[in-house]
Amino acid sequence: MKVDRLLAIVTILTQKRKVKAKDLAERFEVSLRTIYRDIEDIGKAGIPIVTYPGGSGGVGIAEGFTLDKSALTREEMQSIVLGLKSLSSVMPGSSVNFLLGKLSPEPGRFIALKDEIIIDLASHYKNSLAPKISLLRKAIEDKKIVRFTYYAKTGRTVRELEPHFIAFKWSAWYVFGYCRLRGDFRLFKLNRLLHLEMTEDSFQLREISEKQLDLEAFYSDPETNQYATLLLDRSLEYVMVDEYGPESYETADENHILAKWDYVNEQEMVKTVLGLGGGAKVISPESLVNAVRAEAEKILCRYR
Repeated sequence: MKVDRLLAIVTILTQKRKVKAKDLAERFEVSLRTIYRDIEDIGKAGIPIVTYPGGSGGVGIAEGFTLDKSALTREEMQSIVLGLKSLSSVMPGSSVNFLLGKLSPEPGRFIALKDEIIIDLASHYKNSLAPKISLLRKAIEDKKIVRFTYYAKTGRTVRELEPHFIAFKWSAWYVFGYCRLRGDFRLFKLNRLLHLEMTEDSFQLREISEKQLDLEAFYSDPETNQYATLLLDRSLEYVMVDEYGPESYETADENHILAKWDYVNEQEMVKTVLGLGGGAKVISPESLVNAVRAEAEKILCRYR
């Protein structure tokens, strides 16, 4: 959309002293005429645009220009700061304090330094996540293919990926892109991705349909998507509240609750049930009952 492109251009111009219009046109895959119109619209919006003539010239924003923060409320400013601080947990070199100073030159006017909400997007994977995210961001910006070893339930494979974007979803970090091994778009969990490197090979962005952008579809299989009915000890009630909310189960008796748990992969569901220990019993479907029993017998054999 045009508004998104205008905001992106302003962001680029605030980071670099000058940029060639030709480079902006290539980056956003539009014509030079469109970029010139965009620059004109940015100037009309009150942002002072400077034009540098000559072969090494370009466009930029006048020195000393800063964002007028009067349009932002205290709550909006605090939301921006909260987002910056949460990203700093996986991007340690993001200079959050410098950005805070730019947003609020008068200390305490907009932003309280005391943390009322703390978001750690890295958890105990911080040491491995931060360099992966940094490398992937660089590869996405430069349109470079990355290579890595990926560990999945089907085994270990070496992949080459045209990275399109990084996503934080289902409490984990993922990279989405075109996998050259599979010849299609794929979603890769960063924690399962090792020996990551950026190659010298470039790529062109591919067209992505709305269906391909539906990340939920990567964990949905109509053939196995079903519900499991479980009888749980009351001591496991917190699990249902945490995962699905208080409406997701009902009382069976004084010591038990009856829950329905949806799943898309039987093998993963077996692991989930066994992780609950002896306090959980699968009532249905029968295929899951048999799968849990078979896995439990394997475990028992190992300890005999």
